[in-house]
Amino acid sequence: MSTASTLPAPAPRWWKSRVVRRFLGHRLALLGLVMISLLTLACAFGPYFLPYDSLQIDLRGRFLPPFSGDHYLGTDPLGRDIAARLLMAGRISLLVGFFAMLLATILGTLVGVIAGYGGRTVNAVLMRLVDGFLSFPTIFLLLALAVALKPSPIMITVIIALTGWMEVARIVEAEVRSLKEREFVLAGRMLGLSRAHIMFREILPNCMGPIIVAATLTVARAILLEAYISFLGFGIQPPLPSWGNMLNGAQQYLGSAPWLAIIPGLAITIAVTSFNFIGDGLRDALDVRSDSF
Repeated sequence: MSTASTLPAPAPRWWKSRVVRRFLGHRLALLGLVMISLLTLACAFGPYFLPYDSLQIDLRGRFLPPFSGDHYLGTDPLGRDIAARLLMAGRISLLVGFFAMLLATILGTLVGVIAGYGGRTVNAVLMRLVDGFLSFPTIFLLLALAVALKPSPIMITVIIALTGWMEVARIVEAEVRSLKEREFVLAGRMLGLSRAHIMFREILPNCMGPIIVAATLTVARAILLEAYISFLGFGIQPPLPSWGNMLNGAQQYLGSAPWLAIIPGLAITIAVTSFNFIGDGLRDALDVRSDSF
């Protein structure tokens, strides 16, 4: 038996094209992809085209409503341009969401692969660890860590990742257990390939579909959690803007200046909904049991 025979057969080109067609045929997924692409581009490049800086204070121009001259989305209680702050806050919130997803996916995948391929004892220990983390209410655990640690963007990213890897670990563990007795894994064992090689070079590539879907949904969850703890005052701290602390500063002006809350709230809704749509589209596209397009 040759070494090549231990490798899983690569996905045929027709299957890859079918996955693309399924995704392109998912209208909500395409809508989500367009919305999040436009939002990301606006946050990345939009501030350079605005006439005002996000930290520029103008006390004579406080509480201007949207479409007031050059203040396209109005101004806040300090006279700062809301459009500039919204886009700068989007940079922070989207970066926190992306890197929290990356850390949570890496940690969850590592634990899931080891637990799924390891023996009964290893699986029991790691999955009871996952159950232990899941037994704590996520919000209370998140707030406890945010209070105990300095609330910088990097620390908030790490905190969100530490409270979000368990779902990924469960998904990966289940996939690995379903693949560990497949023919290509048994052939690898017969050839004497190391456990690490089999886990990370043979099994893990075949789990990428569920991991990608879980990662996409984790981004939405991370953005929502960052907004939640920042809204409560334990997340990103002013003057550095985030969508969450913009909502925090707007809550006392809901009656007199509702746009202060509506605008960042819409941004959060668009981002979270878009990633959820993309995740749903990827899940349907990567489902090999489905023959619909």
